[in-house]
Amino acid sequence: QVRLVESGGGLVQAGGSLRLSCINSGRTFSISSYAMGWFRQAPGKEREFLAAISWSGGSTIYADSAKGRFTISRDNAKNTVYLQMNSLKPEDTAVYYCAADRAVAGPNPNPNEYDYWGQGTQVTVSS
Repeated sequence: QVRLVESGGGLVQAGGSLRLSCINSGRTFSISSYAMGWFRQAPGKEREFLAAISWSGGSTIYADSAKGRFTISRDNAKNTVYLQMNSLKPEDTAVYYCAADRAVAGPNPNPNEYDYWGQGTQVTVSS
């Protein structure tokens, strides 16, 4: 069973930083062989791809909105994926989700192809 749990969200001022974590709390399976991704959804908007990482961590891709400010990483020994977010802007305010893709090894920007999702963590950036 894969059960993803995000943490690390909160309220931060513009220009600040947050580090989101996503851990698989399921006891049966490890996500170390899954590609992982981070997405976000603001009120009234569609879910938006931010970043994805291959199972090994050796390959990453980013949306233009995340390039240069966000960094995705993983620690397979800890069954955890991270999203370091710097230089946050009010428009980054959203619920942030992590997701696992069991079908491919490489990073994947398509949310429709992910198999498991966390419940999300709220990030609010004040101006």
